[in-house]
Amino acid sequence: MDLHVKHTLYYTYSDLVFLEPHTLYLHPKANPHQQIMGFSLIVEPTPSMLVHNIDAEGNHQHIAYFRENTNYLTVSVDMTVRSDDFNVFEFVLFPFETERLPFQYPEVLKKYLHPYLIREGVTTYVEQYARQTAAVAKWHTVPFLTTLCNNIYQDFMYERRDVGAPLPPEHTLIGRKGSCRDFAQLFVACCRSVGIAARFVSGYLYGNTLQQHDLHAWAEVYLPGAGWRGFDPTEGKAIMNNHVYLASSADPQLIPPVAGTFRGKARSSLQAEVFVGEKS
Repeated sequence: MDLHVKHTLYYTYSDLVFLEPHTLYLHPKANPHQQIMGFSLIVEPTPSMLVHNIDAEGNHQHIAYFRENTNYLTVSVDMTVRSDDFNVFEFVLFPFETERLPFQYPEVLKKYLHPYLIREGVTTYVEQYARQTAAVAKWHTVPFLTTLCNNIYQDFMYERRDVGAPLPPEHTLIGRKGSCRDFAQLFVACCRSVGIAARFVSGYLYGNTLQQHDLHAWAEVYLPGAGWRGFDPTEGKAIMNNHVYLASSADPQLIPPVAGTFRGKARSSLQAEVFVGEKS
């Protein structure tokens, strides 16, 4: 199916300001089951320079530079991606011993996966929760991932938070509630606590009434023989073809949709509009 996304962010300032360089993570990422059919980006006021590059983690990144003072900033993207159906579990874990937890990544991979194995946010309580989940799954790798994903979906209450970084995983675990960003970070921390490389992903979700008009977040894990595989604890299942990837990172604070500062004494405000739909 073809998914159409329109996302606009409106920043207004109470007085004239000078915009420092702004970094944008709003370009979709292609993958084996998803192709980019069309993409446009409009930034107003028009930047003096707009650089499109690839960051250290392989994400599309735009950097906008400005010269004139302004009292507003508008960033708007329009994209279409072709997303194919596929069997999310059509893979074989290799070496075969990685089918059970805990396992060690081959040395050739471990040095590249190091940022995604850092135990940031892994407290004693988070690790206990992950190990209890692993015990229920009899310490099998894929059942652990599916059980963890489904447990967060079933046992935690979703709450919308329009702005802000993910909350600490233990905060989400104790409160049993959170936003998609919080659930993704809890999932990442649980995976890292049992030795699975995991990262945070931002993008869009089609078909969920809670998320269809917001930026969405989920997690990916690296499985030997399968590569990076997505799991969405807000949905309670492995990623198939209704997600549109924007960026992924070991640290979610590195990939906000728009990041930048301004010079001036003005107050700022933000409004955002997101539409995700199937293109006929």
